[in-house]
Amino acid sequence: MKYIPRLKKKYTEEVIPAMMEEFNYSSVMEVPRLVKICLNQGLGAATQDKKIVDVALSELSLIAGQRAVPTKAKRSVSNFKLREGMTIGARVTLRRDRMWDFLDRLISVALPRVRDFRGVSDKSFDGRGNYSLGIQEQIIFPEIDLDKVTRINGMDVTIVTTAKTDAEAYRLLELLGMPFKGKGRV
Repeated sequence: MKYIPRLKKKYTEEVIPAMMEEFNYSSVMEVPRLVKICLNQGLGAATQDKKIVDVALSELSLIAGQRAVPTKAKRSVSNFKLREGMTIGARVTLRRDRMWDFLDRLISVALPRVRDFRGVSDKSFDGRGNYSLGIQEQIIFPEIDLDKVTRINGMDVTIVTTAKTDAEAYRLLELLGMPFKGKGRV
């Protein structure tokens, strides 16, 4: 039997019928779906210490379950001691089953481990149905060994959907289990 991620199964069995009824879609293909999840980590201190990049790449790869790639500076900025081509971040793009698995771990394991967690903001939609959230500590993920962490890094998580409006994307993520702060805003 082929492995199907838990959240993907929930999407096909529960979310699609609920969205079709709520938004009066004529076809199943009109229902918004997840396209990809992008993880991005900016490492400003990497200009002074090269080891920071290696640690960040390995941690992001552990979290994502897929190898992270370094991001390079596009131009030189003398005030930041930054030269063109220097490595200043790490990123990874998740699609298909890895995307569903990561979203499941983010919603059910990582976000509840955030200190004083009251839900994620419902104002972080971009107007085209995509959602972004910032995570201040990478240690909320269970894959990270706390004893080996040298410095706390944050990261940005962008969830890209096929939704045309923010209301559709909000409802899609809400039905998937995203813990929003102000229920029913968009």
